[in-house]
Amino acid sequence: MGKTDTDSANSTQLQENKSLYIIKIGGNVIDNSENLYHFLKDFEGLNGFKILVHGGGKVATQIAEELGIEAKMVDGRRITDIETLRVVTMVYGGLINKNIVAQLQRFGNNAIGLTGADGNFILAKKRPVKTIDYGFVGDIDENSINPENISRLMQAGFTPVFCALTHDGEGQLLNTNADTIASALAVSLSSLYETTLIYCFEKKGVLQDINDEDSLIREIDPVRYEELKIQRIIHSGMLPKLDNAFTAIACGVKAVIIGKSDDLGQLKENKPFGTRLSKNA
Repeated sequence: MGKTDTDSANSTQLQENKSLYIIKIGGNVIDNSENLYHFLKDFEGLNGFKILVHGGGKVATQIAEELGIEAKMVDGRRITDIETLRVVTMVYGGLINKNIVAQLQRFGNNAIGLTGADGNFILAKKRPVKTIDYGFVGDIDENSINPENISRLMQAGFTPVFCALTHDGEGQLLNTNADTIASALAVSLSSLYETTLIYCFEKKGVLQDINDEDSLIREIDPVRYEELKIQRIIHSGMLPKLDNAFTAIACGVKAVIIGKSDDLGQLKENKPFGTRLSKNA
């Protein structure tokens, strides 16, 4: 059977469309079915290629407790022993991932759920033991991502949905931070696409006053970022997230946006969304 005019038009559109959104969601979306429904509906409505990255730590902790497996955390980081790895594989790669994929199919998005092992998309190295043994935790470097294979998947009309699991190339799955995966995907794919990285969380973005949702800072460039750090407006837990964001921008990512999942639909309407981090505000 030959190609129809519609097939040819769709193929041309895919080749010409070079914009890519990589969006990471966390527990504030995953743990609430209503929030997840509205987020995925807005996600589907975005123009251009899309990749979704998710974790699921709270659900994994809850199920581990139900199975009598104690969650071990050090400085907010999960120790992944073999029993915990089994749980996160079931929860991240199974329960959460397939629920998201099913919901996206509901909205007409041909999503495909993935770990880093699928298609050899994301390789990682088991974190070396220093003062703490984190167990089966994977670290990513500049050679971890296979952008050409991921691009082929998107060009074929699929929307990748990555969970927080990678592999070491020797048959071992590894638990890997979802923020790190999203950033690494954005940097790697920026060689092929005009890439925007979006972190969705519970706040509207970076706030001048953490207790005032109306004090949103719309744009931050590197100079403004240094000023906000000196003024202690940005500090503590936000520092690593923004440091990583500006590193991604320096490595080719067009922009990083930090915003509230409820407001994602504003992007499609060309309205301001969250805090935009870029080389030039």
